[in-house]
Amino acid sequence: MQYTKSNMANEYQPPILTVDSVLFALVDDALHVLLIRRAAEPFKSQWALPGGYNASGETTRQAMDRILQRKAGIAAQDLQLVEQLYTFDTVARDPRGHAVSVTYMGLARKLSPQGNAHAQSPQLFPVHALPSLAYDHADIIRYAHNRLRAKLTYTNAVFALLPELFSLTQLQKAYEAILDRPLDKRNFRKKFLALNLAEPTTHQLKEGAHRPAQLYRFKRQELQELERSFD
Repeated sequence: MQYTKSNMANEYQPPILTVDSVLFALVDDALHVLLIRRAAEPFKSQWALPGGYNASGETTRQAMDRILQRKAGIAAQDLQLVEQLYTFDTVARDPRGHAVSVTYMGLARKLSPQGNAHAQSPQLFPVHALPSLAYDHADIIRYAHNRLRAKLTYTNAVFALLPELFSLTQLQKAYEAILDRPLDKRNFRKKFLALNLAEPTTHQLKEGAHRPAQLYRFKRQELQELERSFD
């Protein structure tokens, strides 16, 4: 059988293609995620991940950049690390019909949404105190958090959440916020410094009533796999 546009349209109905983004940042030593308030149905006025349609002639990464700028006031250069997370394709995830979501995960040292005429009330929420979310976005955030936890064990991904100069206390708090568990101070520092990912600087940070803490910096400001597992 020879296929024409007309008979292909009758026999094949493609799913909707969307792009969603899970953006993480640390706020007051707690892991937060960026949400927007939906402006239209379905789920009007509910909180959701920044997302939208992938236009024809546009890559999913280009769609991500466009949607984040328009709906959340976030520019691509605001993110220190971006990777494609997963493709969510459950048939019933969108009441409008079968929608496939190519989802990205982004990490940032600081997320400061810039207001514009199209922004949808972007706001950071602690991952453990999320409001009711549209679609399957609670499951997507949970999946992304688990991916981030795993990445800490075999990469230096935490660099994208910390200031360029950081104390070992700040570093430990970042790990604890992501892993959801306390870490022994002495053992943590010994294991981390043995990875040779960071180097001490001549700068210091005054932390409370304690003596000034030495500041470190990562040797590479890009994703790097560890030679051995941190866990």
